[in-house]
Amino acid sequence: MRRKDKEITDKAAIDGIIESALVCHLAVCDGGVPYVVPLCFGYDGRRLYLHSAPEGRKIDLIRKNPKVCFGVESTCEVVPSDRACSFTMRYESVVGKGTARIVTDEAEKRRALEVITGRYAHEATPLPEGATGKVTVIAVEIEELTGKRSGY
Repeated sequence: MRRKDKEITDKAAIDGIIESALVCHLAVCDGGVPYVVPLCFGYDGRRLYLHSAPEGRKIDLIRKNPKVCFGVESTCEVVPSDRACSFTMRYESVVGKGTARIVTDEAEKRRALEVITGRYAHEATPLPEGATGKVTVIAVEIEELTGKRSGY
């Protein structure tokens, strides 16, 4: 990271940013061209879980090349200025790299969906019968995380 004064190295702080983010931006490779999609997600401290329709561009690309990058941000706000081009942002963000895989084990798929729904429902919500059969779950095994804080 170029600006070491903005780097977050504390794992608990990085986990906190991931936990407070609402959206994960997942980047996959389409040949030599990146393709980014915003997704709801779950995080268990070691991996991200994402859900998807059973087919589509994202799923096709992950099957071709499972290497992914992702980003989340929280506490974003504009810090205005009286001078043009002097506005800035206050934010915390995390960027990560990893390897994605389609979850095929039914028990892991159920746990992953519980992690995802639990973060948005903020309480245990039982999955309806047959819910796992209607979606594809992607697990991203995280290999690298970088945190950044600006404006604090």
